[in-house]
Amino acid sequence: QVQLVESGGGLVQAGGSLRLSCVASGRTFSSYAMGWFRQAPGKERAFVATISWGGGSTYYADSVKGRFTISRDNAKNTVYLQMNSLKPEDTAVFYCAAGRGYHPALARGSYDYWGQGTQVTVSS
Repeated sequence: QVQLVESGGGLVQAGGSLRLSCVASGRTFSSYAMGWFRQAPGKERAFVATISWGGGSTYYADSVKGRFTISRDNAKNTVYLQMNSLKPEDTAVFYCAAGRGYHPALARGSYDYWGQGTQVTVSS
């Protein structure tokens, strides 16, 4: 199976920035669309951003547009989420996901593989 490992989470003040990374194990990484989701306490896992197989297309949840940027480096089997202007409501466990869906893949069910998550906490 494809294994995904997220890193880069932590504690940051409101207005600050974090960059999350997700490293995939498979050599077919470039064949997958990649997505980021997040889950706050007591809430459902929600879509954040996705990027197409080749990295040419991106799509963002309205709540993060203009603040977050998803990118990928297929040579490194890595997808990134650059998060700027962070808000307390961004606090959540962030999950990386991989799937074969047609862009943009917004639903959890569009993704076949998931990482274990990395905690992002934004303080006010």
